[in-house]
Amino acid sequence: MFVSERVKLRKMTNEDVELYHSWRNDVDVMISTNPSLDLYSIQDTKEFVERVILGSNSSKSYIIHDNDSEKAIGITSLINIDQKNRNAECIIDIGKKDYWGRGYGKEALKLLLDYAFLEMNLHRVSLRVFSFNERAISLYSRIGFKNEGVSRQSLFRNGSWHDIVHMGILQHEYTL
Repeated sequence: MFVSERVKLRKMTNEDVELYHSWRNDVDVMISTNPSLDLYSIQDTKEFVERVILGSNSSKSYIIHDNDSEKAIGITSLINIDQKNRNAECIIDIGKKDYWGRGYGKEALKLLLDYAFLEMNLHRVSLRVFSFNERAISLYSRIGFKNEGVSRQSLFRNGSWHDIVHMGILQHEYTL
């Protein structure tokens, strides 16, 4: 478990399936992070959690909790962990909408990066963000992520094409 002033990260378990399922099927939550926006059955989500999240040697997923209320408010993960090249990709979703824009995502992401760089000794962490998610891009830039490129018009959302922005941060950039 990783703890900061306002949030803690707890390793995801099978008991989190229903909660994750509610976020995974909430279009408002997923519109800015999930390219497919599919709706999933509880069985689909259970299988995904067991196979991809809990059953993978190349990912680590954590439920984000608000320290004051003890509520689970989101999920953050390191995926595609490559130990040989010391790289991983990170993902974060704040599933509880009343926690959006209040700094909880920033604290959770910093805890995840502390773990990635200071405990796992990763060299690089990357992420992908939709170009219309300006608030997330701003947050990632403030933390130290650099724009590494763009997949042009890779996402069709709300009747328009959007880019996917690729960002990354190196260990020495984060620990400065």
